Amino acid sequence: MKFSTTAFVLLPFLQHALTSTVTYTFDFTWVTANPDGQLARPVIGVNGNWPLPTISCAVGDQVVVYVNNKLGNESTGLHFHGLKQYRPPLPTLLYTEQEGLTFSRHGTSGYDGPPGVVQCPIPPGSSFQYSFTVEQPGTYWYHSHAAGQYPDGLRAPFIVSDPQNPYSGQYDTELVLSMSDWYHDQMPGLLARYADPTQNPTGAEPIPYSALLNDAQSISLNVQPGKTYFLRTVNMAAFSQFYLHFDQHQLTIIEIDGVYTKPKTVDSLYIANGQRYGVLLKTKPTASQNYAFLGSMDTTKYDRVPGYLKENVTGNLVYSKTAPRAEMPVISAFNVIDDFTLVPYDGMALLSGAPNAQIVLNADFFLRDGQNRAGFNNVTYVPQKVPLLFTVFSAPAGLVQNPAIYGVNSNAFVVKQGDVVEVVINNYDAGSHPFHIHGHDVQLVARQPGVYNPPPHLKHPDQPNKSGHNGSANALGYTGNTATMPAVPMRRDTWLIAPNGYTVIRFTADNPGVWFLHCHMDWHVEVGLAMTLVEAPQQLQQQQSINPAMASICKAQGIPTTGNAAGNTQNWLDLSNANTVASAQRGALYP
Repeated sequence: MKFSTTAFVLLPFLQHALTSTVTYTFDFTWVTANPDGQLARPVIGVNGNWPLPTISCAVGDQVVVYVNNKLGNESTGLHFHGLKQYRPPLPTLLYTEQEGLTFSRHGTSGYDGPPGVVQCPIPPGSSFQYSFTVEQPGTYWYHSHAAGQYPDGLRAPFIVSDPQNPYSGQYDTELVLSMSDWYHDQMPGLLARYADPTQNPTGAEPIPYSALLNDAQSISLNVQPGKTYFLRTVNMAAFSQFYLHFDQHQLTIIEIDGVYTKPKTVDSLYIANGQRYGVLLKTKPTASQNYAFLGSMDTTKYDRVPGYLKENVTGNLVYSKTAPRAEMPVISAFNVIDDFTLVPYDGMALLSGAPNAQIVLNADFFLRDGQNRAGFNNVTYVPQKVPLLFTVFSAPAGLVQNPAIYGVNSNAFVVKQGDVVEVVINNYDAGSHPFHIHGHDVQLVARQPGVYNPPPHLKHPDQPNKSGHNGSANALGYTGNTATMPAVPMRRDTWLIAPNGYTVIRFTADNPGVWFLHCHMDWHVEVGLAMTLVEAPQQLQQQQSINPAMASICKAQGIPTTGNAAGNTQNWLDLSNANTVASAQRGALYP
């Protein structure tokens, strides 16, 4: 911000003048918990407690989270799921007669959290401060992005209230409901067995033991008759997609993944890993009885259904503490909505016409270097010697847009500032997958069974010709014709791709950063089903820089903060020492 010596006038519509700083201090330690009542086990707690606290703030607030890693045996890194780390220009703050509008702001991609992408891991005994301004209202969550830690308990909702919520006059108060699956074994051992083909020759994912609501079972939500509640729901599961149903109560969807929607009333919700729904729940006029609600894991996604599995978890809407606890009636089938049919409240139109950049990703599983792995375009994601964001910061201007400097196994795609980007994801797997993009919400513009491949000139240079699969769009396939796309597509940051199908998304590259795009089944991202989006690297070099505290954390671990993916600062196109083989799975164990 530049100040003139002449008088200046504050503009009257300065919304951010009333914001505040919200500060949390988190000591990560091991504590013991038994949320499903079957087995007490170590979990990652905050300040000696588990479940973790919900982070709450308002639009425009500065959020500061001090992380002190006191785990002793694991590194960590914190991601704020769905928050874009984006600070749009606000040419409304300051006016001077000589200088005019002079305010400019930049993003905070370095606080996005994934180790190896935007930061180094935070080792035991170290601390780091995350600090960013929240510009988006809605329902989010925070979780570790270090291997396997959020299924071990390091996760909780993140709620951003909105003084301009278009539905604010239609509800009385808010409630938060999370759902998750629960494992009895800790993740490092489970990940090692999952990735080892000698122990897991079919590549089957570990099956959880139980379903949880608000990290517990048999929970109660206290309600009053004749009221309307804004219920914020979050699926924090490692592997499981959930049905959510309230007996004799309908739900009106008004938000998904932080994007307000036109209202849509439904009987049940289907919530994939990482997704969030904000709904209005209207209570009955009298408190004559209580009502049950159900969270049910979708077991059709599992390779098997073991006898120990408790896939259902129930709670109660408690109208009266003197009335008996309600039992959940048998649900023969769940009536859920297709999120593609929802309409964003703001009416943002389709990003139409030919996109500036098209990225085609073929998602598949394979055996690679003696491990069960996954990847896009036959490339399994492997963290590089230098976190990718730091490669951007240190690269020569003439090479920063060259994807080669980021290493083959970072699966990096470079897009320019202002590009309309189209991403096609083909799912070659027989199971559905929830994909999440950091730094954006995206338009959901097409989804079909079958596989789409573009003409050869649109393919990524490293994309192989996949034998055994259709080499062009099938009869139901996407043709690139925007006439088949919705005029006002729904937007979200986490979307589900059907088995052996594809989805097409679009967004504008207006948020300089290095952003992860990955499957949000934790097993899959940990074996490489991920890619990186290097967005507007030239602007990123000009606007952001490495946090000195993070540079010190990297240095203490011997992790370079300059150079290409291999740490080479002399010959930026020499990637001979880049990481191409994934390390044996040890989760987040340190060292």
